[in-house]
Amino acid sequence: MRVAFATCSLVPDGWPDDAEAAALLGAEMHPWDDPSVGWDRYDRVVVRSVYDYAQRLDQFLAWCHEVGRQRLRNTPELVSFNADKRYLAKLRSPTVPTVYVAPGDQPPQLDGEVVVKPNISAAARDTGRFSPSTHEVAFDLIGRIQASGRVALVQPYLTSVDERGETSLVFFGGRLSHVLRKGAVLRPDETAPLAQEGLGRDLGVAQVMLDPNLVTAGEASPAEYELAKRVHAEIAHRFGTPLLLRVDLVFDGHGEPVVMEIEAIEPLLYLSTQPGGADAFAAAVRAS
Repeated sequence: MRVAFATCSLVPDGWPDDAEAAALLGAEMHPWDDPSVGWDRYDRVVVRSVYDYAQRLDQFLAWCHEVGRQRLRNTPELVSFNADKRYLAKLRSPTVPTVYVAPGDQPPQLDGEVVVKPNISAAARDTGRFSPSTHEVAFDLIGRIQASGRVALVQPYLTSVDERGETSLVFFGGRLSHVLRKGAVLRPDETAPLAQEGLGRDLGVAQVMLDPNLVTAGEASPAEYELAKRVHAEIAHRFGTPLLLRVDLVFDGHGEPVVMEIEAIEPLLYLSTQPGGADAFAAAVRAS
C-alpha cells in the first residue's frame, strides 16, 4: 500500500509526532496544495498537518473531493462536515451550549465568562475568553468574525476546564486508542495570539499543544467513555467508520460530560504519550 500524509507548506515534512507512524507505513509527506504531486499514485492519502486549511477552505475542500473518498482519510464528506463548527448543532449528543451569530445578526447578551470563536477556524485562531469586565472586547471579536463572513460561536466558559481540564479520547479505525488530559489553553481575558497576523500563528498552536506540561496521558470516566462512544457512533453512522477521530469533552455546570469539539481533520494525536500509539495508527491506516 502506498501512503501519503498530506501536510502544508508551513511543515512540509509533517509534524514530528507523526514521524514514527509515517516511517512504519513508508508514507511520503507532501503539502496538500503542491500542484506537482500526483495524488492518484497513492492508495491512501491521510490528512494530517494541514494547519492552513481554514484560511483557504473552499480550495482545500475542492482538493479533498478531487483526491476522492476512495483514497482520502478521513473522507471528503467527513472533512467537510467537521470544517464548520456548526456541526455542534447537528450532533444528537450533548454539547457545550452555543449561540450562533451570523453576519447581520445582533450580538447576543453576554452573561458571565464567555468564549467566542468562529465557525471556520483551526488552531484556535480568532478565539477568545472574556470575563464580564472585557465583554466589550468580546463584542469586538464577534463583529470582526461577522465582518469576515463567518459565524461567531458564543459559549459559556465552563470552569471545569480550569479545575479538571479537557478529556480527549482518540479513536483509530473505530477503536479507542488512548485518552489525553489537556489543561486550559486560554488564560482569562485572553484572545488567542494566533488571531494576530503572520504565518507563525499556525505553528504556534502546535508548539503549545505539544507542551508536555499541558497535554498528558489520562483516563476517561465511564460517563466520558460512554459519551465519546456515542459521538463516534453518530459520526460512523453518517460517514462510515473514520480512520481517526478525537473527541474533546469537558464537564458542564452539573458535572456531566459534554462535547466541546470533535477533530477529524488535523487533530494532534500525541502518539508519544501512548506506548504503541504509532503502531496502532499505522495499522488503522492499512485497514482503512
